[in-house]
Amino acid sequence: MDGLFLVDKPYRWSSFQATAWVKKYFAVRKAGHAGTLDPLATGLLLVAVDEMTRQLSVLQELPKEYYALVILGYRTLSDDAEFEPEKVAIPSPMSEEERRAILSTFVGEIEQRPPAFSALKVEGKRAYALARRGEVVSLPPRRVKIYAIDEIAYEPPYRWLLRIECGKGVYIRSLARDIGEKTGWGAYLGALRRTRIGTYSVLQAIQPDGYLSR
Repeated sequence: MDGLFLVDKPYRWSSFQATAWVKKYFAVRKAGHAGTLDPLATGLLLVAVDEMTRQLSVLQELPKEYYALVILGYRTLSDDAEFEPEKVAIPSPMSEEERRAILSTFVGEIEQRPPAFSALKVEGKRAYALARRGEVVSLPPRRVKIYAIDEIAYEPPYRWLLRIECGKGVYIRSLARDIGEKTGWGAYLGALRRTRIGTYSVLQAIQPDGYLSR
């Protein structure tokens, strides 16, 4: 689509950095992204430029596909790998039936509490800024939609790789945390890759690393 860049966001880049890279490298006047990816996540980021930025709200509504590595038996402050994991328990191996039953409780329209380390605002300030200062941040739960959760691999006792299809506003970090709470052993998001937004695939995306090495 004219005016839309598909970017495979590198690890440790913020979505803002990826958008700024498109703006600078391709010499466009205006750019914005649809659907933020955390710095520790990789994968598909839609960057609209110039007149296409008017369609950002439409692009943000598109369903998304993720591959998420859930690490059981630990918790972190950020619900992902940004902070040192705290050991909770050694998980017992789960049967296929038990795993399916747990995942099924998160499919559909659910209440989800965003992570404290998020870009949402609390009294005009970013939640992550308050959390980094050591303040207690408790964000209210929101209604979100998860269309499907499929197991890709399970390596007991700790590693659980999932494919997730979901709607706007879902925090996969929160999903990992809540799965851990459901099991009783705790969990955090060890790695995340977004592979699809609507009909757009990461296989169609440009990789900034390749351009920067030229």
